[in-house]
Amino acid sequence: MSELIRWGILSTAKIGINAVIPALQQSERGQVVAIASRDESRAATIAAELNIPKAYGSYDALLADEEIDAVYIPVPNHLHMEWTIRAAKAGKHVLCEKPAALNEEQVTQMIDACKAANVVFAEAFMYRYHPKHQRVKEIIESGEIGEVRAIHANFTYNNCDDKENVRFKNDMGGGSLYDVGVYPISAARMFLEGEPEAVTVHALFSPEHDDVDMMASGLIEFPNKVALTFDCGMWACARAEFEILGTEGRIELPKVFGWENSDIPPQIIIHTDHVTREERVSVSNSFVLQAEAFADAVLDGKPLPFGPEDAVHNIRVIEACLESARKRERVTLPAMVPVF
Repeated sequence: MSELIRWGILSTAKIGINAVIPALQQSERGQVVAIASRDESRAATIAAELNIPKAYGSYDALLADEEIDAVYIPVPNHLHMEWTIRAAKAGKHVLCEKPAALNEEQVTQMIDACKAANVVFAEAFMYRYHPKHQRVKEIIESGEIGEVRAIHANFTYNNCDDKENVRFKNDMGGGSLYDVGVYPISAARMFLEGEPEAVTVHALFSPEHDDVDMMASGLIEFPNKVALTFDCGMWACARAEFEILGTEGRIELPKVFGWENSDIPPQIIIHTDHVTREERVSVSNSFVLQAEAFADAVLDGKPLPFGPEDAVHNIRVIEACLESARKRERVTLPAMVPVF
């Protein structure tokens, strides 16, 4: 393998075009060499626009290219398992868009296939690679806000009129929990360095949107009597906020899940009885940082900050949330050893 990861992109999804492909191109150890679409002319158009040398009219053709080391997979959720396994069998490392798949069984099959092929697998939660989150952990560990008592988070936007969007297709893995609920849940697990014990979720299932959950509000119970309360939605005013409440203060993250590559540095706001202060962490593109961490794993054998087992744990919680919302009851989770 060369000193660079040669990337192939499976599909011309917007998240890839607008964020991930530019980040891979900006990364020090990555280059995008090919993109595929089931519409070859679409692939050729995007390849020309983004300076990508090769365009393919099928995903299989891209996977057959021996000059590609790794693939980024932003296809609809229900296709993640199929194309991850195919990529692994073709000897390609895999960065798969979140959620990794629709249930624990699928994610486990994906990870097993990648392990059998000796390729790296990572779920694409770009926000977690930003250094501000490590700083938040340091503040918590310092005791400045005392003992953590609760976490409150939200992630909502309004796209309800786009009725043909794959996010509103039940059999394609649509719904707000899969799309944006995964963020506050994964963040709470990261900051608490633990796994939930039970969930209770109420959701708005919309018949005009193929009965997917367009809005969900939940309580996620963690050990030590700490809980995450959250809401997520695709039919509400846009916001993405996070608060960690302690006995002596609280930490506020007003743009916790943003792409965070704007001219304004990310902000951490700490409130205590004595002072309110704001810390600014360097402006960094989370997508680039994710690409660099992936390259370190592939080229240098360094452990990923968030390994494949994290994807299993996260989807297990999402499944429980969906079950709770459908049944309108509290759902307990099996004991899980934290992956952090």
